[in-house]
Amino acid sequence: MSEIQTAADTATGTATDKVTPTGTPTANGRRSGAASPDDRHDAGVVHHYWQGAFIRDEEAGRRLADLPAAVEAALASVLETETVLAACDALATALCDPAHPVHARLAPHLPDGEDPAVLAELGGALGRRELTRKLRRELGSATPGRLNRADPRETVYEAWAPVGLVAHIAPGNSATVAPLSIVEGLLAGNVNILKTSSGDTLLTQHLMAELAALDPSGALAARIVVLRFPSSRQEWLRLMCAPADAVAVWGGEGAVEGVAAHVPPGCRLVEWGHRISFAYLTADAWSDAGTLDALAADVCLHEQQACSSPQVVYLDTEDEGEVFAFAERFAAALASRPPAASAAGADDPDPAQEAELTTTELVARLEEHLGLTRVFAAPDGSWRVMADIRPPLAASPLHRSVWVKPLPRKRMIATLRPMRRYLQTAGLAGSPTDIAELARTALAAGVTRVTPVGSMLDSYAGEPHDGVYALQRYSRRVAVQADPVRFATTACLDDLARPLVLPQPTGPLLGKEDVQERGRHLARADAELFFRSGGSTGAPALSVFSYDDYDTQMHAAARGLLAAGYDPVGDRTANLFYCGAMYGSFISFFSVLERLGGVQLPLSAGPDHSATARALIDHGADTLFGMPSYLWQLLHAEEDALRAYGGLRKIFYGGEHFTPQQRSALKERFGIEVVHSITYGSTDLGPLGYQCTESSGGVHHLHADLHTMEIVDLTEDRPVAPGETGRLVFTTYARRGQRLGRYLIGDLGREVPGRCACGRHAPRFELMGRTGDVMRVATYFLNHRRILTLAEERGGHRGELQVRLDAADARERLTVRVERGGTSDPDRLREVFLSGYPELRAAVTERLLDLVVEAVDGASLDRSPTSGKLLAVVDARR
Repeated sequence: MSEIQTAADTATGTATDKVTPTGTPTANGRRSGAASPDDRHDAGVVHHYWQGAFIRDEEAGRRLADLPAAVEAALASVLETETVLAACDALATALCDPAHPVHARLAPHLPDGEDPAVLAELGGALGRRELTRKLRRELGSATPGRLNRADPRETVYEAWAPVGLVAHIAPGNSATVAPLSIVEGLLAGNVNILKTSSGDTLLTQHLMAELAALDPSGALAARIVVLRFPSSRQEWLRLMCAPADAVAVWGGEGAVEGVAAHVPPGCRLVEWGHRISFAYLTADAWSDAGTLDALAADVCLHEQQACSSPQVVYLDTEDEGEVFAFAERFAAALASRPPAASAAGADDPDPAQEAELTTTELVARLEEHLGLTRVFAAPDGSWRVMADIRPPLAASPLHRSVWVKPLPRKRMIATLRPMRRYLQTAGLAGSPTDIAELARTALAAGVTRVTPVGSMLDSYAGEPHDGVYALQRYSRRVAVQADPVRFATTACLDDLARPLVLPQPTGPLLGKEDVQERGRHLARADAELFFRSGGSTGAPALSVFSYDDYDTQMHAAARGLLAAGYDPVGDRTANLFYCGAMYGSFISFFSVLERLGGVQLPLSAGPDHSATARALIDHGADTLFGMPSYLWQLLHAEEDALRAYGGLRKIFYGGEHFTPQQRSALKERFGIEVVHSITYGSTDLGPLGYQCTESSGGVHHLHADLHTMEIVDLTEDRPVAPGETGRLVFTTYARRGQRLGRYLIGDLGREVPGRCACGRHAPRFELMGRTGDVMRVATYFLNHRRILTLAEERGGHRGELQVRLDAADARERLTVRVERGGTSDPDRLREVFLSGYPELRAAVTERLLDLVVEAVDGASLDRSPTSGKLLAVVDARR
């Protein structure tokens, strides 16, 4: 039902598995294991891919001797998870398109008789969605290698680190296992060296070369080595394993033992060996014809070649007669199934397997004379059911060959536990109560996977394999403890250590309507959470998220809030953002505080300022979250009570800005010590930037683990010169199911050069207003931000300010509406605007524009009905 989970999922059956588009293991009918000692090998041919280059045997031998040094050099730099995801996603797109040049280059390297559709199957396994879900399930995060706080209330940082070098010993007969195994090693950040059989084609080598070519940084190439040589070349196998930190090997006990001899002490041996699965039926279930049909489907799907295929059917009984009777009925169900569909003989048993089938059936028939067995078989030998009254688990010779045995549930653990190292799937059929009881018993016996009968070969995204997660086997959990005072505002230790470099964005610039159109076509699985924008700069827009994306963004916003000085241990926070009408601010910051473990009063913005102030005082709130315009109104409406309370210390705001004059007023009149942006973001992209304790005004750090940022010219789609103001363009990478690349968000900003005094490497930018703040009035372009700056710096205005445009009979009218009490003289402000803004003065002098300044109550200013934001410009001319 879902995507590929691990390379091991594709290879650890009684035969080597390969991957279907849904992640269900299938098989090619040949047994798995390490390469055969008698593999043919031509030393004069280019068999090997080593860190970006194809090389011959002699060069490979020389480089193997220097493998430890090559590993150390590669590990000196960090492999960003996004580098792996971006390259794999691009390769997946190419593999799924038969007309793509990459597909055409790889097809000749497929094994003889292999369906080219296997490339599309690989593509389905390598997409961003599948790999991101795998990372989240197995390592808990889409960026598991970053040293983030394990608990936001403590300065202890944890991450998943690579083990170092992973040596992969691939089976000799699967086109998919080897490349998928390397991708798993890359997702964990490791250097990977892989051995393929000398009887294999060079598909893995060329596939990895194509993957590395899609990473311009070269980081992937530095972590990939693929060698093709026979298992008889023991010295090469020793050189591969000697410096390894983990060795992953596929095959039976003999194959594992042969490799284990070369594994050094302390090295992690990861075995993906053969497993046996069985079905278990209660009396009610085995009497149901539907159960028999479902069980027959499990047996016939892939001809029992997958680990999860049932080899034995157990009945919850001690009655031998019931065992024989069921076997006869089940034989009829198998006989009704369509014959095996063999592609070029791929699923036909070879002579050795034919001999095993014949021998097993003959022995069972001989034991019929002892009353131990009864055999039901097809005349052409295409299936056989062997009833046996002895409960111990017995391996089947496969190819629609099934044992039927009695096993009362009270003896399940004693009978199965001796085989616990080989058990995988138990397919159960019974009542819900039976399933619950039997599942626990089967797990106690050693089973690692329980499914319904009829779904034994199905899988789901992120499913563990043989009781473990592959990525955890290729990783180490590491921790760093830091001084709680000096690192109080550091949420991610990596921010201080190095810049995070994401792939450079490509493609056309996108506007809001482009993004909205893409959102309307999201898959249902990616459209789980809906928000609407506040509509302060136009009609409210709909934004859609998966819960995984939302969680990623809330964690990022939480880290940004710590950087701004929020203390989850000491602060008592009132969440005063607006709520309702699908507006996301209140809900988002509720989620942020939840992830921080901070004390929260979820009040939301409301019209009853007196009740809100009383709640703040009664519950000891010292920190306020909210929109500047709402907080400004609340504080001034309840000034006497809140000043007498004297407990407010911090304000974290979003959606708008406090002016420098307003900040001064907050500190002087209310004793506020900290006034910082809670985040800079948008409804559709989520958090984009954050302030640190060294930032002020509109200066923010980029959330560099989520986005890249460009600044393009105001009128042309080209980069601005360093330090110049331009349009902000963001590309987000941490989204499932949708790519928001090169999005013109509608804001203006400039790059802030140099490294911040806080020590973070994340780029900084300063917000310079909205593109909508530039008004075309009376043939002139006028800027709201410039009017606001004049009012504050020359007119001493400390309150809110709004510009309204109207079409009068003779000429246009620009009205500057200022909050009453924030300024003493509107006429004085009008003179400030005319003297300080030459373009505005020219429009008035030329009688193209009437300029009016009026003082009004703050409550009468126009605001967004959804978010409560003050509308900077109200254009009533339309």
